[in-house]
Order: sequence, then C-alpha cells, then structure tokens
Amino acid sequence: MSRNATGRSTAPDLSEWESPTPPTDLVFDDGEPLESNRHRIAMNLLISLALTALADQPNSFVGGNMFVYYSQDQVLNRDFRGPDFFVVLDVEPDRDRQGWVVWQESGRYPDVIVELLSPSTATVDLTVKKPLYESTFHTSDYFVFDPFNPSSLQGWHLEIASTTPDVE
Repeated sequence: MSRNATGRSTAPDLSEWESPTPPTDLVFDDGEPLESNRHRIAMNLLISLALTALADQPNSFVGGNMFVYYSQDQVLNRDFRGPDFFVVLDVEPDRDRQGWVVWQESGRYPDVIVELLSPSTATVDLTVKKPLYESTFHTSDYFVFDPFNPSSLQGWHLEIASTTPDVE
C-alpha cells in the first residue's frame, strides 16, 4: 500500500504487476526405484499398450514414472507427485519431456492415471493421490492395481456436473 498526500492508504498500482514466473529449477528424479521388477513390467506394459491403442491419435502423450508439476507451492514444498502411468490427450506429442509440467502444457493435466499399488504406496495412492487427481487435476479416469494381486483393480470415473438445468 502507498499513501496519498493526506496520509491515507491507497491501493497499489496493479498496472505494473506481473504474475510470478513459474519455477524452472524442477527436479525430475527422486532416486526412488519402482517397488519391484513386476511393477516395472506392469508400467512398461501399460505404456506399450497405450501407445498401440493411441497410434491413430497422434496428439497424445503417454508417460510413466514421471513427476507431474501443477503448482508453484508444490514445487516450493518439494511435494513430488509422479503417477506410475498416465495419458494426456490433445497435446503436442513430439516434445522431449522429463516430466509433465502443467504450465508448459497449456494447463493440461493427465486424462487417465494408473497407480500400481504396493504395501508402501497403497495408503498414499488411495487417500492422498486419489483426491488430488480428482479435485486438482480433474483427471477423468483413475485406476489402482496391485501387480501381485490380479483381482485388485479398482477404478473411478470423474463425472463433471452439468451446468445445464434439467428440462421438464
């Protein structure tokens, strides 16, 4: 706040204000390996199958074991979030990416995310990541699967509420 000639506070001149520059010193490797060889095989299989299924949709990106950066606070807090597998549709496919940086991707978040459960990640995948992917990412489809338990597959589809009133 500044003060005018009478000593009263005046609002700052926002015409000179610039939005903060997004962070550029991003970390793309936390040094944490996948839980097991079976987890690595499952992730690679998901990537391979998605690339095959999306071959006729060239404007898509398939990633695995990559961080998704979505806010400046997340970067400052070093709160890394890296889905085991994800797909983003309607994006530039041929860019080299070390991670998914939302502000470099026109605000696009993953459309599909799969987390491969393990005893050390299941609680976070179901209680921390699920609400994040739903409320912040607005990810359409989220799945969890334990590669050691074939019957463990669970999935959620995000329904976006319609703003159109019901017609009677």
